[in-house]
Amino acid sequence: MNALTKPSMAHSRLATRLRENLAGEVLFHPADRGRYATDASIYQVMPVGVVVPKSIEDVQAAMSLAREEGVSILARGGGTSQCGQTVNDSLVLDCSRYLRQLVSVEGDVARVQPGITLGALNEALKPHGKFFPVDPSTWQRCTLGGMAGNNSCGSKSIRYGLMADNTLGIDALLADGSRHFFGEGEPNTDLVARLLALGEREAAEIAAGFPEQLRRVGGYNLDALTPAGRAAGRGNLARLLVGSEGTLAFSATLDLKLWPIKPRKVVGICQFPSFRSAMQASQHLVTLNPEAVELVDRTMIDLGRSIPIYRATIDQMVKNAAGGSGEPDSLLIVEFHGYEDAPLLESLARLEEMMADLGLPGAVVPAVDGGFQARIAEVREAGLNIMMSMKGDAKPVSFIEDCAVALPDLADYTERLTQVFDQYGVKGTWYAHASVGCLHVRPVLNMKDGGDVRKMREIAEKCFELVREYKGSHSGEHGDGIVRSEFNEPMFGSRIARAFEAVKDAFDPHAMLNPGRVVRAPKMDDRSLFRYFPDYAATPMTPALDWSAHPNGFLGAVEMCNNNGTCRKFDAGTMCPSYRVTREEQHLTRGRANTLRLALTGQLGPEALASDAMGEAMSLCVSCKGCKRECPTGVDMARMKIEVQHARGQKHGFSLRERLVAALPRYAPIAARLPWLANLRNRVPALARLMETATGFAASRALPEFVGNPFQDSEAQTPSGREVILFGDTFNRYFEPENLRAAVRVLGAAGYRVRPASDGGRPLCCGRTYLAAGMVDKARAEAQRTLAALAGSDAPVVGLEPSCLTTLRDEFLALLPGAQSEALAARAMLIGELLDRDKPELPWRETATTAHVHGHCHQKAFAAFPPALAALGRMPGLKVAPITSSCCGMAGSFGYMAANQTASRAMAEASLLPAVRAAAAEDVIVADGTSCRHQIEGLSGRRAVHSVILMDRALRDT
Repeated sequence: MNALTKPSMAHSRLATRLRENLAGEVLFHPADRGRYATDASIYQVMPVGVVVPKSIEDVQAAMSLAREEGVSILARGGGTSQCGQTVNDSLVLDCSRYLRQLVSVEGDVARVQPGITLGALNEALKPHGKFFPVDPSTWQRCTLGGMAGNNSCGSKSIRYGLMADNTLGIDALLADGSRHFFGEGEPNTDLVARLLALGEREAAEIAAGFPEQLRRVGGYNLDALTPAGRAAGRGNLARLLVGSEGTLAFSATLDLKLWPIKPRKVVGICQFPSFRSAMQASQHLVTLNPEAVELVDRTMIDLGRSIPIYRATIDQMVKNAAGGSGEPDSLLIVEFHGYEDAPLLESLARLEEMMADLGLPGAVVPAVDGGFQARIAEVREAGLNIMMSMKGDAKPVSFIEDCAVALPDLADYTERLTQVFDQYGVKGTWYAHASVGCLHVRPVLNMKDGGDVRKMREIAEKCFELVREYKGSHSGEHGDGIVRSEFNEPMFGSRIARAFEAVKDAFDPHAMLNPGRVVRAPKMDDRSLFRYFPDYAATPMTPALDWSAHPNGFLGAVEMCNNNGTCRKFDAGTMCPSYRVTREEQHLTRGRANTLRLALTGQLGPEALASDAMGEAMSLCVSCKGCKRECPTGVDMARMKIEVQHARGQKHGFSLRERLVAALPRYAPIAARLPWLANLRNRVPALARLMETATGFAASRALPEFVGNPFQDSEAQTPSGREVILFGDTFNRYFEPENLRAAVRVLGAAGYRVRPASDGGRPLCCGRTYLAAGMVDKARAEAQRTLAALAGSDAPVVGLEPSCLTTLRDEFLALLPGAQSEALAARAMLIGELLDRDKPELPWRETATTAHVHGHCHQKAFAAFPPALAALGRMPGLKVAPITSSCCGMAGSFGYMAANQTASRAMAEASLLPAVRAAAAEDVIVADGTSCRHQIEGLSGRRAVHSVILMDRALRDT
């Protein structure tokens, strides 16, 4: 069984020595090891431990101590590898947190540390008018060190080549502790002499055995050692290290070749009635000199449409196929880049002409607008994750993922490979780089099933036979790792395989660096190395919520995380706010999902779901729901956190703080009768300090204040019009009742007949505060009361607080699944959504100001932020300026906790507070979330208002 085991005495000794000698983090807890045991492949291999080095000196010290203790080293960046090259039973060096500096830019050369991401590098290069062109779809989170390890390629390789073509030098740490720079002009060392002698000796075999494909990243780049390769400009020995998957050296810095930015782009989306016709067309489309030609197949079109964040874009990309009926079977996305629009538009016109010549007139959807182009890129880059969004155990599996053949052979190769799939009764998914004959193909298989594992092996062998027949490359982009290393010998021949081993032994004679990858590899179907090893199974547990949307329930929902790491991105969007401020794997959606999977399958010990390790992993999750929308496989960590909180509450009981937060809707009416007493804590510092000791609420943060005139349901009345039901949430009712009163006036002015959401007793509650504490039974009781009160009507249920309103259309479905909850979810909406949907005529005053609008995380997660902006945009004279921000950092009670102050403030400072401070004094700050408004005021001193207040102020007197 490939499960977690306790470190040996030797490994414990190594951990102690590392902690004594390193400035960086040293992680040997089973949960930490488990979080680094997987990458985006099918494999799981438990590391000895993890070091997060703060400097290259830390790396040197860690390598030295590991060498003394006989432990191998695995360098790791973003952990997004597809083939298992970033998992091993080694000491992992995570370079992504600290070793991420752009060291220098001189002319067309950038020197970088290995942990910098491609996205961060290219953002930093913009002022220089340069960029680094190797662009994997994981550009937002893949690191340059990892890209060098894999010899990454990306969509533009037809124009710019591979990572090996753009890496000018590597400052390398070798396994013996020595340090050498490999670049132009080799160091005069015995190692280099041995390598060059090998290259000369094996030159003829290398020339005969290496496929003539641009996309060839299997094995080592031995052509850098041969006289012919060196004469052709491939003799830079940095090229030998690129693609070596960390088996030869550790890259302390890399020197990269930069290119001038081409500021203009046009895109043509070519529609094809069949997959084969798209493959046949590729060889012709590349003659137009495009920057990229990318495939999107029918499966990706259909799966993409099922993901809300991509649906509208795909609808815009697709039209009826020329010469056929219905929609196209496949798309080819063709990009042209340049410096001026006119030549690019001419290229687009030539593309349309060529498609007509191919018998497909009118089959190009042009994309000239930059916004549309960006959305297309998002879909294309999410191709892998879109494919992996299939629910259930059967998934598209990466093992023949990126074989490459010559373009004239592409149609025949893909057709014959499809016949292989048919032979085994499996379906394949296809996408990616048609321009270079490298298609990402994934047969849909169940890696928990031994029969499907046998199919994987047989399909791989038959696929590679085809590749050999077409003189192609079996490893065209994602490297060797575990899944392909064993096939290097049958693909290249025994003599070249021995040459690979000789290179490994010259650099690393004791196999200290990522052993078993590229050379002397295990079998790709060794199930002891699988994430789903033979004894893998869920431990018995009864979840508190309904997870029936996933075939394997709660565990099935957790297993939707494929480790591709979209949650590690730092561009616009919400996910994942805690990782953005900590850069720690445990505070990442992926890290939490891995911890959950290990806990639910017994790999972290008994009752691990309620353990402190699990609680720690969830401690900075702010339940923002960003992952629910932005994770292409829909991992809903906010809902999963409820299960953890519930399990911990059942085992350990609930703390005073959790009970105070959960019961807020119950005691709020009493507090509102004595607001001076309820708010006393904010006015007496000693009382605040005492409360911090007792409950954990930070004495430095003022809590929301109760008012003496809370909103009453009787106020939610207007005389006539279309009926809407106003859901008066606890927060607006007792802390800011002016918002609900403004909503009544705005809805009345818009022609709606308002009535309250009420059952005649105490105010209805969504149960959100109970869910936050894990008190699921009490939340379910509130949901039952609310459903009963709102049954029998089809009127919209309108709310102001995003977290409460979206609970009605999200968590209610998991608390009380069924038609009643579904009906309520369908008619529950925020006021901005209602006004944007119906677009009523309102008697607005001119509002000559700018509104800087921060979206609540749940507004963004449920696509309610654009309607809120649109509703404000209908106000005459108002300039609506959305703030590009992630979570504000308050997130219910999270930001009030003393233990969370560093993370909470850092989340706010990431982008929100700088935007607030930059706003002119006469401008208005708008935030529809109660937590957001309190965070903004508490940390900036600037008061923010709900959008409904702005609307109410702008209504003309009637």
